[in-house]
Amino acid sequence: MSGRIRRSLFSVAFFLRKAYRRIATAKPSMLMVTAILVAFSIFLFGGGLYDLLGEAVPYIVVARRIFVFYPLIHEQSILESVFATISYIIGVTGFLLAYQSTKYTYKPRQAFILLLMGCLFIGMAYIYLEYAVYTKMTGFQ
Repeated sequence: MSGRIRRSLFSVAFFLRKAYRRIATAKPSMLMVTAILVAFSIFLFGGGLYDLLGEAVPYIVVARRIFVFYPLIHEQSILESVFATISYIIGVTGFLLAYQSTKYTYKPRQAFILLLMGCLFIGMAYIYLEYAVYTKMTGFQ
């Protein structure tokens, strides 16, 4: 084997230096950076970090009914986190649709439909989140 191939195969420092150079010179698109930041924000707002670090809320199943034990009202279950995350995704989709509607100024019907769908998604996300808070405060009925 030649010295260059041997050095690239067996030298960890050479591999790390080469990997660092690739990462340092990489230029991701603004769309990719924005998508990653929005996904991370939704993960945080939905309670993903709390679910990873906190203890799970105990569930008891009796006669095909699910009872949840909440020692304190600020406890959050995994199902609530999933519900909140889906609601945030619906809301972000609504804002994106409303933003996309501004690009169709010469097609008013399409702009109106996109704006209407965006507003519906935003309203639906708001209602879902309010319903989740209401059911948590008043109990499951």
